[in-house]
Amino acid sequence: MEPVVTLKDILVNQGETFSLSIESLELQPNRVYALTGPNGAGKSTLLRTMALLTLPQKGTVTVAGSGAGSLAQQRQKVTLVEQSPYLLEGTVYDNLAFGLRLRGIRGKEQRERIKTTLDMVGIGGFERRKTRNLSGGEMQRVALARALVLEPEVLLLDEPTANIDSTSLQAFEALLGSLPDYGITVVFSTHDPSQPKRLGDYVLRLENGRLLDKTCRAS
Repeated sequence: MEPVVTLKDILVNQGETFSLSIESLELQPNRVYALTGPNGAGKSTLLRTMALLTLPQKGTVTVAGSGAGSLAQQRQKVTLVEQSPYLLEGTVYDNLAFGLRLRGIRGKEQRERIKTTLDMVGIGGFERRKTRNLSGGEMQRVALARALVLEPEVLLLDEPTANIDSTSLQAFEALLGSLPDYGITVVFSTHDPSQPKRLGDYVLRLENGRLLDKTCRAS
């Protein structure tokens, strides 16, 4: 089975005190990977490197077997949701439509994809809700829907449950765990030591910019 993300001989220098150095990493399709490690280990840097938003000084990142494609083509296959995602002013619909418009998707297809995605993340009927009136959990679902509506092959999530209250956590985790059923590979970072056991097929352990364990099955 062809890996959906491949990192080879990666080096990302940030300032004089930190570098991300990954000799090799392959992520298989339709899996959930939990990325763990202490603060400053490089989790966010690794996610941004996988998303092709931070380009390494050395090495290669290949997304979904599209090594021969342009950087823009590869970026369309992977989406990153930041820990504190920024939502646009206006409605939930406006937020999901923004990325679709950039890709030339309008009209009926746009409306159908937005409706399907909002139903998928459990906030069907929220199209006209104003983002300023959403709860923390609802905002996180909108951010996730905004990523999913683009139909990525790889979804990267930086601490996706950090700002979700305990009453919303179980449902949100169930949603993340279901995404491989839709053909999506998920990588999420977390500080919760019990979360990989609940969610991750595999665990990636990062410390000081190096992988200590890679693709170890969660247990």
